[in-house]
Amino acid sequence: MSVGRSEELDELFRPASVAVIGASNRPGKVGTSLFRNLLAAGFQGVAYPVNPSWKSVGGVRCYPDLRSLPEPPELGVVIVPAPRVAETIDELGRVGARGAIVISAGFREVGDAGAVLEAEVVRRARDHGMSLVGPNCFGVFNTDPAVSLNATFSESLPPAGNIAFVSQSGALGAGILKYGAAERIGFSRFVSVGNRAGVDENDLLAALGRDERTRVILLYVESLADGRRFLEAAREVTERKPVLVIKSGRTSVGERAAKSHTGSLAQSGRDQLYDSVFAQSGVQRVDSLGGLFRLAKIFSTGLELGGPRLVILTNSGGPGIVAADAAIRQGLELPPLPETIRRGLASRLPSIAAVANPLDMTADAGAEEYRLALRSLLGADGIDGALVIATPTGTMTGETVAQALLEARATAAKPVVACLFGLTDLSSEVALLERAGVPTYTFPEEAVEGLAGLARYHDWRTRPHRPVRSFEVDSARATEEIARARRAGQTVLPEFAARGVLTAYGIRFPPSTLVHSEAEAVDAAGRLGYPVVLKVASAAISHKTDVGGVAVGLADAASLRDAWGRMERAVRAAAPNARIDGYEVESEVRGGKEVLVGLQRDPVFGPIVVFGMGGIYVETLRDVAFRLAPMRPLSAEHMIQSVRGYPILRGVRGEPPSDLPALAEAIERISQLAVERPEIAELDLNPLIVRPEGQGAIAVDARIVLAPAASPDA
Repeated sequence: MSVGRSEELDELFRPASVAVIGASNRPGKVGTSLFRNLLAAGFQGVAYPVNPSWKSVGGVRCYPDLRSLPEPPELGVVIVPAPRVAETIDELGRVGARGAIVISAGFREVGDAGAVLEAEVVRRARDHGMSLVGPNCFGVFNTDPAVSLNATFSESLPPAGNIAFVSQSGALGAGILKYGAAERIGFSRFVSVGNRAGVDENDLLAALGRDERTRVILLYVESLADGRRFLEAAREVTERKPVLVIKSGRTSVGERAAKSHTGSLAQSGRDQLYDSVFAQSGVQRVDSLGGLFRLAKIFSTGLELGGPRLVILTNSGGPGIVAADAAIRQGLELPPLPETIRRGLASRLPSIAAVANPLDMTADAGAEEYRLALRSLLGADGIDGALVIATPTGTMTGETVAQALLEARATAAKPVVACLFGLTDLSSEVALLERAGVPTYTFPEEAVEGLAGLARYHDWRTRPHRPVRSFEVDSARATEEIARARRAGQTVLPEFAARGVLTAYGIRFPPSTLVHSEAEAVDAAGRLGYPVVLKVASAAISHKTDVGGVAVGLADAASLRDAWGRMERAVRAAAPNARIDGYEVESEVRGGKEVLVGLQRDPVFGPIVVFGMGGIYVETLRDVAFRLAPMRPLSAEHMIQSVRGYPILRGVRGEPPSDLPALAEAIERISQLAVERPEIAELDLNPLIVRPEGQGAIAVDARIVLAPAASPDA
């Protein structure tokens, strides 16, 4: 077993025997708390304290070392000073332990010296084929009654349930456990991964995805150990159960210098990249710990929302309006009630009731009106679920309305979520509803947030499953173009060199000629036909417009000659040291919308495809979307739809819609190139002109940055 193979974790968290190396009786010590917790949880295996300083710990015989144990422990929990951890892991491996949880701190998190210690711990664990959790972690627990493992030093343990939580922060994990205990939120498993020297979130995702006692998986991450593995693991798991994540660090702390628009955008949009990866894998990201558990509550019930169509039932107009606004913001729909439902309810509800959606029965309504209205609404076609808001009044108690909701809900399979207001304690009513599978929230917008999470998960589960498309390409030509650039010592390929690679992958370009004199330019324009575009060709000039290196709308030879002179002077002034490889004369593409398509290789996520509204303002507006390659057709479509400029591409004020299928195909072709050509580090198509529907997409500027050539000895 390696230090992080997910298929072994099921057994690791169900050990028959545990040795706590560093167990103690001294008050305030981690070893004291952890061993006490192990016993108090009712661990179903055998627990061995190991510490030469004690004869017994917590009333259990204590052993001086691992060799003295009557049997090899399956799991070791290590709580010794950092310099002794590697030796302890070695001892565990020699006696036959299969895994270790290292609670001890003082490793990579404290600097270079700690990193050296950590590397040695990892090496020893790997040599013995042991799984390793930590170091610098808060521990793990498994509430399965057949296991009852609590290998944490938490003061509180939440009840058993079906929510699994994985945290990169031990302190945050400790707080969550206290919160869960106080709020009676049931957990199946908890894992604090600490420094992730062995087991990481990807291993745990796969293991928890197989755990029958886990219905929903929560993650707190500060970074991802391997973004591509995360995408693959999460995409598989979310087909079976929801995964919710809170990712800290939304603010950018700096940009890496990049040679292309795409590189700059991918770096500065780092947090947006995480958003895209989560969306691409079906993981739902939330912004707060409160939001994380509001969604976890509704998913833990097993409720399913078959669509976005929500009905709101209330006896108070204000909360109903708040809920309605929140529903629209969250992408839910509030369809009008069917006329037959409206007439039936109007005849039986108070005369001042607003029979619409939201349905406000007013404070005159009692429990019977709630029962009647909810039963009728749940039976209506075109309604996927209901939010019931109730403020107990003098004529209606919390208990009577809760009973009425449960009786009405029993008549339909659609989900019902409740929001109970009241100045008095409604905890018993809330408990009654939640035991029956009706999640209950304090505020309407929280309930809507939960329902919207169900709707998003339904969309993910029912999305079209189309495979990645593979296009026929001229691989030999692309290989030769890159080899030619290598032989010429080029790292950055300007458009006239990049065009060959991209054309080999099916990207269309307008006819163009590379020229070296004004006379050649006029001759080329005559063959191509006016109007034309004149552009400087130089690997040293990243953005031609910035140095006056682009002239468009040249309608005749005279305007071309004028542009030639102006461009030569401007480029010499702005980039005096740049090597000029010539000038390109290109047929002008008229009409259409400018977009950017590109790729960037990321050390965590690998090849990333970037799409956004293009042109000279791309880095200012930053209206872009990211996806990991390879991409399925639906991902390309979602990229296009996710940018703020999408309505422009659909067509506004009488304009024809753009050729969106051609644009999606261009994105997919760049995705294929990204996977098949690892020697390309960065690529820009900016702009790519998307013509009106049926007329395709044409690239009018392109640039490729090659990765450093591999060493012959590598």
